[in-house]
Amino acid sequence: MSTHTTSFTSAHRYDVVIVGGGAAGLSAGLMLGRCRRSVAIIDGGEPRNAPAAGVHGFLTRDGMKPVELLAIGRGEVESYGGIIIDGQVIAAGRDGEDFTVTLASGQVVTGKRLLIATGLIDGLPNVPGVSERWGRDVLHCPFCHGWEVRDQAIGILATGPMASHQALLFRQWSTDITLFLHTNPRPSAEELEKIAARGTRVVEGTVRELTVEEDSLRGVALDDGRTIPLDAVVVGPTFNARADVFADLGVATVAHESGLGTFIATGDAGATNVPGVWAVGNAANLMAQVLASAAEGSWTGAMINMSLMEDELQRDLAAHRSTRDANQTKVTAA
Repeated sequence: MSTHTTSFTSAHRYDVVIVGGGAAGLSAGLMLGRCRRSVAIIDGGEPRNAPAAGVHGFLTRDGMKPVELLAIGRGEVESYGGIIIDGQVIAAGRDGEDFTVTLASGQVVTGKRLLIATGLIDGLPNVPGVSERWGRDVLHCPFCHGWEVRDQAIGILATGPMASHQALLFRQWSTDITLFLHTNPRPSAEELEKIAARGTRVVEGTVRELTVEEDSLRGVALDDGRTIPLDAVVVGPTFNARADVFADLGVATVAHESGLGTFIATGDAGATNVPGVWAVGNAANLMAQVLASAAEGSWTGAMINMSLMEDELQRDLAAHRSTRDANQTKVTAA
């Protein structure tokens, strides 16, 4: 990560405060910096993809380590005058027309606009070994990691509504797919027919734990004593936006239609229900990959700039009209 040391005071008022320094937040900050806006990005240092070996599907950056991508992004934002502040935001509020965020250190950062790019929290199944192997040989997204486990023995651990879908989808990367029903209800007859048509096995019974040897996944152990060899396990996490800290501002979160979690409701270009507050990346789009989050951040940054410009335009129009009217009064009086 960047070693740049930032000096700032609570009295400084930025054009935009961005909470979250991942791909979405940094991309928005880059765009805003290029628009000559003053930007502060507050980063808690907990990127969602930190356990992953690389970022995939990101044109020109495929396979790059997540920490390297963020370091480059930070440097680019700073090159346009953006400020990176390392710290945890514990509260968000209003100060007149401005927005304030308070850090755990007690520092307060103020901005005319607020962008939430805090990402989401992956809620993992409570099965021993899952959290320890997460992002390595325990996966959830075939587009992010399917290539890396191609032609391997892959198990789908059914813990949510997308399990059958995952079983069908991962079949594209391997012919050796096993669906473990675990705690899920038995799939419908229609789902089972599709799964059978794809040559995927279905195993009933609860998975007790993942088996690991020499820091490599070896398989799953079931409560009935069976152990089934595997090279990778697919899980279905719950996805919940990191949004609690913005509740006092009235930022609305809603349940995703899939039942997978909650996200911040947004309209055009990431605008939330609170005027002056935007949300972008996984906080607003649970399914966005890194590339999509970066693209959304760039566009939202441009739209925030337009919002600021409109305020400036109204101010300048008022001043222009006041001067014009005063001059006309003088002419009339003469």
